[in-house]
Amino acid sequence: MIRQCTIPSLISSSFRRPAQLCLRRLHDLTSSKPSIASVLHSTEQLPQDSESSKSLTINGFIRSVRKQKRFCFAAVGDGSTVQPLQAVLTPAQAEGLSTGAAVTISGLLKRSPAGKQQDYELHASDVRTIGEADPASYPLQKKYHTAEFLRTMPHLRTRIPFNSLLLRLRSHSISRLTSFFADRNFVQVHPPIITSSDCEGAGEVFTVADQSSQKPPPPSGQHRREEPFFRDSKYLTVSTQLHLEALAQSVGNVWTLSPTFRAEKSDTARHLSEFYMLEVELSFVDKVGEVLDVVEDMLRDLAQSLQESRLGKELLQAKRSFLKESWPRITYTEAIRILERAEAEQKVDFEFKPDWNNGLQAEHEKYLAETVGKGSPVFVTDYPQAIKPFYMLPSASDETVTDGPTVACFDLLVPEICEVVGGSMREHRLQQLVAGMKNRGMAKGTQQDFGSLNWYVDLRKWGSVPHGGFGLGFDRLLAYLAGVSNIREIVTFPRWVGRCEC
Repeated sequence: MIRQCTIPSLISSSFRRPAQLCLRRLHDLTSSKPSIASVLHSTEQLPQDSESSKSLTINGFIRSVRKQKRFCFAAVGDGSTVQPLQAVLTPAQAEGLSTGAAVTISGLLKRSPAGKQQDYELHASDVRTIGEADPASYPLQKKYHTAEFLRTMPHLRTRIPFNSLLLRLRSHSISRLTSFFADRNFVQVHPPIITSSDCEGAGEVFTVADQSSQKPPPPSGQHRREEPFFRDSKYLTVSTQLHLEALAQSVGNVWTLSPTFRAEKSDTARHLSEFYMLEVELSFVDKVGEVLDVVEDMLRDLAQSLQESRLGKELLQAKRSFLKESWPRITYTEAIRILERAEAEQKVDFEFKPDWNNGLQAEHEKYLAETVGKGSPVFVTDYPQAIKPFYMLPSASDETVTDGPTVACFDLLVPEICEVVGGSMREHRLQQLVAGMKNRGMAKGTQQDFGSLNWYVDLRKWGSVPHGGFGLGFDRLLAYLAGVSNIREIVTFPRWVGRCEC
């Protein structure tokens, strides 16, 4: 008879005791040196007339030092908040301190004298320099630095308070989104980064190759050139959607937050070569409106959590439009008519004239977000089938109203950033999917052979169900929430055409 054991019973008491002691010591170590954010937050809870003082030790980095005859004042930050904590030092304690130096300071936290900018300050009893910063060479002195200048040193720019705030925004958002999907029984998955196909069909892919396969053959010709690592061409993923569809037919609703790569040479404030996409696939959904509901609920939940957090209060231009009662939903055809009418009434002069067959340009999306949404997000649905990928499910379009067949898809547009989410219902019927792929010239010869996409067609052969999903440009979303106009400021180490510094 096999004895059944729970996991805790497999851990001996002799192991648990040292582990618990270790955890207590770790707790004592971290709690004895609180973050500057927690120190400042604790002072907000004290009465205005409180004269109490508290002994504490902090770790941080010198943002600036003002040296006077009797006292010196150091602004200390640790990345946990944009606000520094002012430390009051003696000239001897401040000797050798400079902007950028890493320090550990112990002392008494006291209320500042009346008229000071900060309510509390740390009167130092001990100052230790942990890591020096040469003031002659340290590039981030206390002055204004342009975004262009900071992009030249991505390994250092997160030391700027606002850039560290953006890192915390990213962390908070990931945590909240993870909770949102977990609460709704979505399964988080890790689809592959290296793939056999171009999901979007745009050809803007990076090809993967090992170094040995790139070496030219020797002049003698005696040695054969090595075969490619994967036997044939493979690519860095442009979207994990196709793999998510496979997983959704196994475990139900799934989601992922994964890096995505596109070799498009767009040198704009909205494009990167490497970025993060949050992608979701839902099984047993019949209408694209059900997918839209998930998008709206997800973004509302994130915005609400930010509004209630200290992090949200620090965002200088935090967006509240996600919390408005309802988001407009218009069809693509209605969007084109709105744009055409705006031009006819001379409200706007577009560089690219609205054309039903050519899709929406960035200037069109911006106009729709600002006018139809009136500052809030707006959904645009039912785009022309001819300008969308092969996997989208046709929608019931009235060709007396539209200029051709449409698909059950959508984009979510927000002011300033334009499109942040795109999604659709997927074609789940085998015959219709195969016919559509053949019409696009995706079959090899006259056979029903779709090469690297044969496995995707297989999904429709056995137990295929109606399903849909979406992809959210995670970095674009963060840029919108933070009020940042250029996506390159949101990504810590941005890569775009011609640029990959470190």
